[in-house]
Amino acid sequence: MKNIRVIAFSRSLKMICDKNINLSKNKLESLGYNVSFSKNSSVCDLFISSSISSRVSDLNDAICDNNIDIILSVLGGYNSNQLLDYIDYDLIKKNPKKICGYSDITALLNAIYSQTGIITYLGPNFHSFAMKEGLDGTIESFQTVINGNEYVLSDPEFYSSDKWYDDQENRKFIKNNGMYIINEGQAEGLIVGGNLCTFNLLQGTKYMPDLTDKILFLEDDSLVGKEYPYEFDRNLQSLIQQPNFNKVKAIIIGRTQDATEMNITKWKKILKSKKELKKIPIIINTNFGHTTPMATIPIGGKCRIDTFVENKIIINC
Repeated sequence: MKNIRVIAFSRSLKMICDKNINLSKNKLESLGYNVSFSKNSSVCDLFISSSISSRVSDLNDAICDNNIDIILSVLGGYNSNQLLDYIDYDLIKKNPKKICGYSDITALLNAIYSQTGIITYLGPNFHSFAMKEGLDGTIESFQTVINGNEYVLSDPEFYSSDKWYDDQENRKFIKNNGMYIINEGQAEGLIVGGNLCTFNLLQGTKYMPDLTDKILFLEDDSLVGKEYPYEFDRNLQSLIQQPNFNKVKAIIIGRTQDATEMNITKWKKILKSKKELKKIPIIINTNFGHTTPMATIPIGGKCRIDTFVENKIIINC
């Protein structure tokens, strides 16, 4: 049986109601995991978080605990990048753990990978496991990838982008039209990326992964609503202007939440207008990020795509 330590790298456990905490814990335990919580996971200050020293201390405790196999983030938020200058990367190298989370945790995952070479996991937070319906695909991917097995990024029959945590009894599931190929092609490379606006916080720092021979997995949430295409476009443009972007092998973009009102026409406007993207494969509407089901993506893992023959996205750790 594997042991999971839950750490509030960004938002506090206090942001989750007791019912959902119990649902998440019970679900993980039913999957064969022992679940424990870090000392400061429920501390909640004016930024709905805890101090930098508290969060780093919780990370160090989990890294040094030989009984801990997996570290799960509580939630996303806004401030995991506060931790980057205070993390003991040598300690992580000597005691590697499987660290998983998404959204704001993108900064932490990519920084640890860039500084240590250790694969991290863009996947469900602890709170994600409280979902009563629509969780099967998320669990299947998490279990497959976290155990180091090959995973094919699939097209689920239905997806959801609703606020499930507000009303678990009245969920909205939508028929999935599947992934869409913007640019055909073949590519192999190592994965970096995640939540685009958060990934871009690493620009100009030593924590930004080298983009050479990388396959970018990019997505963003619906925080800006209908302004999403403008926000994504400028964030993508900023990434294009980074060193070695011309050596990127492919781009995989996660499905957007319905509140963004994105469609194929808008995606083509963004992606087809950039000359830097003309010669690399691009696939959109894939199932990772802020919709359900959510695939687990290994940051630093291998990815292979071939839109001509297999039309698959194959992921290996």
